Amino acid sequence: MIRQKSFENEMPTLYLVPTPIGNLHEMTPRAIEVLRSVDVIACEDTRTSGRLLKHFDIKNRLIAYQMHNEESSSLGILNLLEQGNDVALISDAGYPLINDPGQTVVSLVSEKGFNVVPLSGCNAMLNGLVASGLVAQPFIFVGFLPQKEGEALKTMRMYQDYPMTMVFYEAPHRITRFMSQALEVFGNRKCCISRELTKLHEEFIRGTIEEVLEVCDTLKGEMVVVIEGKSFDKEKDVDYGTILMMVNELMEEGLSKKDAIKDVANKTGVPKNRVKDMVFKD
Repeated sequence: MIRQKSFENEMPTLYLVPTPIGNLHEMTPRAIEVLRSVDVIACEDTRTSGRLLKHFDIKNRLIAYQMHNEESSSLGILNLLEQGNDVALISDAGYPLINDPGQTVVSLVSEKGFNVVPLSGCNAMLNGLVASGLVAQPFIFVGFLPQKEGEALKTMRMYQDYPMTMVFYEAPHRITRFMSQALEVFGNRKCCISRELTKLHEEFIRGTIEEVLEVCDTLKGEMVVVIEGKSFDKEKDVDYGTILMMVNELMEEGLSKKDAIKDVANKTGVPKNRVKDMVFKD
């Protein structure tokens, strides 16, 4: 067990610093202060981040930390911390680790006992979720699906029976395909697409998947797609065969019957006692 008391020790620190997703006025005073105080700033693209830092007159050393070199870059950041340096990790826009690089270095650094300190700030997922008009919690953040059509469809089907609101990211050249697949997998549920968040042309498109699909070909910019979870409010929505199959599959994977019932209840929204009754009815 490792207990981190972030501000009660003198260990070097890795700061996770969110940056604006569009509107530069959303850069917080604390984020600016931290970026000015650290020894090194690790970023996805030194050119993109260089422009941001120049805007706020931040002149600290800048290094690249990208998806394709996460392993080696993480070791480099660990080495900087071991030398007594404080390091800030930023994304091109938004929050590090949320569909952006950072997971590898955070896992490594925290295991070695150094401080990992997050700052509050911008995140497109939360913006899109809370303004969607759909139930904000509980929710599942999926992010980008695999680029290959077959893999994207397979991944989407993993979530088709979940009762939680789902949040995805999608690019404009794939949004029509995405929404067509969503209609196939989820049916005509309520949804919301948000685009150009915090920017001049910010837009929210709310409706059913079929309604929103009609305008997808005209949309630009990266998008947050929020889709309502499956409803189990009605008797007809509860499929005894599906529930039993899910429980059996989990038991085959090594879960006890009790844990399998609990997991299926959480995934489907069907009360645990009702799932239990279905299983023992068999």
